Amino acid sequence: MGANHTHVPTSRRAALAAAAVLVPLALATVAALVWLWPSPPKAPAAPDAGLARYTAAVQAVTLTPCQEEPPIEGGPQLPPADPATCGDAVVKLTSGPNSGTEAKLQLPSGPGAQVFHPGDAVIVLYAPEPTLDAPPYRLSDHDRSTPLWLFGLAFALAVIAFGRWRGLSALFGLGITFAILLLFVLPGILDGKPPLLVAIVGASAIMLTVLFLTHGFTLATAMAVLGTLTALVVTGALAYVSLDLAHLAGITDEAAFNLGMSYHIDTQGLLLASIIIGSLGVLDDVTVTQAVTVAELAHANPTYGFRRLYRAGGRVGRAHIASVINTIILAYAGASLPLLLLISVGREPLGQVLTNPVIAQEIVRSVVGTLGLISAVPITTALAALVARRTTEAEPAPQARRPRHAAHS
Repeated sequence: MGANHTHVPTSRRAALAAAAVLVPLALATVAALVWLWPSPPKAPAAPDAGLARYTAAVQAVTLTPCQEEPPIEGGPQLPPADPATCGDAVVKLTSGPNSGTEAKLQLPSGPGAQVFHPGDAVIVLYAPEPTLDAPPYRLSDHDRSTPLWLFGLAFALAVIAFGRWRGLSALFGLGITFAILLLFVLPGILDGKPPLLVAIVGASAIMLTVLFLTHGFTLATAMAVLGTLTALVVTGALAYVSLDLAHLAGITDEAAFNLGMSYHIDTQGLLLASIIIGSLGVLDDVTVTQAVTVAELAHANPTYGFRRLYRAGGRVGRAHIASVINTIILAYAGASLPLLLLISVGREPLGQVLTNPVIAQEIVRSVVGTLGLISAVPITTALAALVARRTTEAEPAPQARRPRHAAHS
């Protein structure tokens, strides 16, 4: 009976200790969200002002021989145009003031031009005041709205069919993540707020809402949140020091250059913010796995103390990290594959390739993210083992049955 009386107080002490950290963190996150919330955006002038986008359907395509462009003296030789991109297309407008009417438009041609077929849903651009040498309508792109809606529906049905209520809560958490990114993080950075601070607050808001919503309000989830928070702090500190040591300013492409010049955004802070947001997506996977694994080990082996729980959870964490590291490297390599091909064609020495700002930035991003990920395993495992041990110690130990023959004796 005495063990039964100690179960609730010990579990309550663990819950109160977690709440003593998480509640102030949640309040600070809410206060920071209010303080950093971006002002209403001003209506920017569209880069193609005066052009309206309408949907249409391709009725027929008439191909004609492609006209070869004369070679540029001293310049690169452009590849020949695809024969399937030379000619005209008859489209029927499905939106806009002239919906239902047909128009004959020239197919976009040149390197990388898309191929259109009868029946394709397309986007056309309309100029209310066309110039003398340009038609009012111009074939622009494929209309991908319907396929994307189908992909999204298939994704949602698969998640719900497999995860049931947990899958539904995961989808709701995904919606919250997108809402924080689209309504707070991106507008806040464009509004001139410090990118690193905005990313930290946004990551904290995502972590506190999505993890508890998806995995429930349990001690294991609380330990995963604390482990994720600590690992994010480690990742942010390492990223700040690494970018300074490597002299990386975050300007490696035209997009970053335009953001720095046109919107006066701190590009190095933007790079730090991208590392924080990117690391969060992998950290919560590792920390939740570690916390739940330790909790299950403690439930299956009530006699395990802190040391045995930590060692067993650590073995699982090392196997998880080994696979995740390969995933991170492959993800970065896949995203940078065109750049890697260009570098390979140039046949530059390996030393020059690695010190290129673009490659160096990805190396720093990968190394910092991996170190933060590695730090999350022992931190989360120790927190989960400490809580699991205290909770297990408080549960009543199963009483062994006396042998039947001993009772008769």
